Amino acid sequence: MKKINYLIPILVMALLVWSCSGDKQSASNVDTGAADAPPAKIKGQASVSDDVSAKNIVQIAAGSTDHTTLVAAVKAAGLVDVLANNGPLTVFAPTNEAFDKLPDGVVEDLLKPENKMKLVNIIHFHASPGTYKGKLLKDGAMLFQAQGDKVKVERNGDEVTINGAKILATIDATNGVIHVVDQVLLPPEK
Repeated sequence: MKKINYLIPILVMALLVWSCSGDKQSASNVDTGAADAPPAKIKGQASVSDDVSAKNIVQIAAGSTDHTTLVAAVKAAGLVDVLANNGPLTVFAPTNEAFDKLPDGVVEDLLKPENKMKLVNIIHFHASPGTYKGKLLKDGAMLFQAQGDKVKVERNGDEVTINGAKILATIDATNGVIHVVDQVLLPPEK
């Protein structure tokens, strides 16, 4: 009887392995029928179109006239799909006015292809893994940012700042939360 008890799980595993290893082609070996056509570009999560469901961080930002500079920066950094994924994320989203406070030419310089990694670092400094809002934004808290550094939360009554940038509004998204801020957060020099 004990031999049968051991045999059943082995047979089940064998059937699972056999059924999963069928005669399937890998995606790279599939013939599309167009020998001279360029390979299809693989699109990420941000390319999913859905006008019915609640919006994710990227969709909200893209629909905001106050965040066109941020959206351009996210596109130039190649991070659209990262910010559209499941998350959860907390994004500190500077307004266009916040970008206007930077010295002349800084934004234009960051958008150049040769400065992509610097731009990626700055955008990552605006995102925290996890969802931080309300009481989770405690005075003195240090939030870990996606690029490896931390930002400091300061609370004075209902006013909350992140590294000195005032939170102007909070917007829930399907993959986290957006805090609209009045300054661009710049990571520490290394």
